[in-house]
Amino acid sequence: MANNTKGLSTNSNTYTVIYAAVMVIIVAFLLSFVSSALKERQDNNKSLDVKKQILSSLNVNNVEDAQAEYEKYVKQVLNADGSVKESATTFDVLKESETPIIYQCDVNGETKYVFPLRGNGLWGAIGGYIAVNADESTCYGIFFRHDSETPGLGAEITTDKFKSQFVGKNIKRDGVLTSIAVLKKGTKAEGQDQVDAISGATLTCNGVNEMLSASLKKYDFLTKK
Repeated sequence: MANNTKGLSTNSNTYTVIYAAVMVIIVAFLLSFVSSALKERQDNNKSLDVKKQILSSLNVNNVEDAQAEYEKYVKQVLNADGSVKESATTFDVLKESETPIIYQCDVNGETKYVFPLRGNGLWGAIGGYIAVNADESTCYGIFFRHDSETPGLGAEITTDKFKSQFVGKNIKRDGVLTSIAVLKKGTKAEGQDQVDAISGATLTCNGVNEMLSASLKKYDFLTKK
């Protein structure tokens, strides 16, 4: 007797393909929905993380309310030439990568300027922020981050031991932008303040050196004064 059962057999290849396609569509829809629903929270968390990094360059650490502390210290955001861009309360992480910006801050009644840093280490991107005093030259504080540098070697750029070397160093000499050199201990930089590189992390430190120089050169605010 012929089999007159209607519909696809669950053992057929066609059924398997259709079932898999439907499941892929459902899962993709759910992932898209979840991503969309969480986007605002993710963007907010990213913004708060960046604000903590900026505050860290000002030696303000372990804050509980990054938004409140950011608004307390950061007074306005400037363009690369030093002209006012926007108020401190207006904040967009993407603007840092689109155009060079400067954070004008007030720490205990003293003006500080914070400059974003972007570069490449040995295994991936590195970045951070450098804060300088009102003289637009003397380093007040610095913050470094990395994506994937080697623990115990390149990753040491995030430690206080390495960062503390920059404090008091100058990014300008006689009004000319020189940056701060990161060199192997015992090596002398001509016409630059310098700090000691991390032993065994030459390529990462070279990346920090290049990052400082390239990032700071973007600011007419520094180069035209």
